[in-house]
Amino acid sequence: MKIVVLSDNRKLDESLESEHGLCVYIETEHYKCLLDAGASDNFIHNAKKLGISLKEVDFVFISHGHADHIGGLLAFLELNKKAKVVLSKNAINQKFFSKRNGFHLISLDVDFTPFADRFIFVETEIVFRNEIRVFSAKGHKYLLPKANATLYKDAGYELKLDNFNHELVISFGTDNLFIYTGCAHKGVLNILDSISLFPSKRIEYVMGGFHLLDTKIGQKFESSDEIEEIALKLKKKYPQTNFITGHCTGEKVYQQLKEQLDEQLIHFYTGYSISI
Repeated sequence: MKIVVLSDNRKLDESLESEHGLCVYIETEHYKCLLDAGASDNFIHNAKKLGISLKEVDFVFISHGHADHIGGLLAFLELNKKAKVVLSKNAINQKFFSKRNGFHLISLDVDFTPFADRFIFVETEIVFRNEIRVFSAKGHKYLLPKANATLYKDAGYELKLDNFNHELVISFGTDNLFIYTGCAHKGVLNILDSISLFPSKRIEYVMGGFHLLDTKIGQKFESSDEIEEIALKLKKKYPQTNFITGHCTGEKVYQQLKEQLDEQLIHFYTGYSISI
C-alpha cells in the first residue's frame, strides 16, 4: 500500500499547497482511493505535481461532513468520471458550524444531485472488496475531544452540539489493519475500541487527525496531564501500532504525545508518503 498526503495544514515542500484541510491518497495493487477531499481543489494541484493521476481513483471515502474534509469533492467529481463516493448521508444533509475563531459555517452549500448515481451512503457499516470496511464507531468508554464543544449542527429548529452522526472510520486490510480516523471527533481511543480484533489481527497503522487542539488564550482544551494519559493508554493498548497524525492534532499536543509514544508516532504533512 502506497500512501501520500495530498492536503494538510503543514508542508515541507514549498512547491506544494497547504491548507486547513485533509486529503490522503492510497494506492494498492487492486484499487486507488482518496480519503477525504480537502478544503478546496488544492489536493488536485498537489497530486499533479506529485505525479498522481486522480482520474484513476476508484473510491473516495469521506470521514465526515466538515468543509475541510469535503470542500474539494465537487472539483474532484468534475475531474474524475468513475469514482464512487462513500459517506454518511448525514454528511451532506446537515449544516455544521464552529464557534472557534468567530462563529462560522463549516459545511458546504453544494448540490451534488448531478452526481447522485456515484454516491454510496453508509448507515452503520459497509465492506468493499472484502478488505475495506467503512463503519460508524460505537465505542464510548473514553472521553470525547474537548474541542468538540465548539462544534454545532443545525437540527432544523435550533442549533445543537454536533453529535457526529456523520463521522465514519475506514479500515483497510484483513489481518494487519490500516485505520483512517479523519478527525477522530469520537475520540481515537473510542474509535480503536470499536474495532474487534481476533488473535490473528492487529492494528498496524492508525492515520489521521486526533482532534486534540493546542490550548491558547481564550481556548482551553486537554491539559498536559490529559494528553499524557491518552498517550499512555495508546501505548499500553496498542504497543505495536504506528500512529501517523497531523491536521487537527496540535503542534504542542504532538510533542506531548511524542514524549510517550516515541517512535510509534509520526507527523504527516502535505507531500508525506509511506509504503507499507
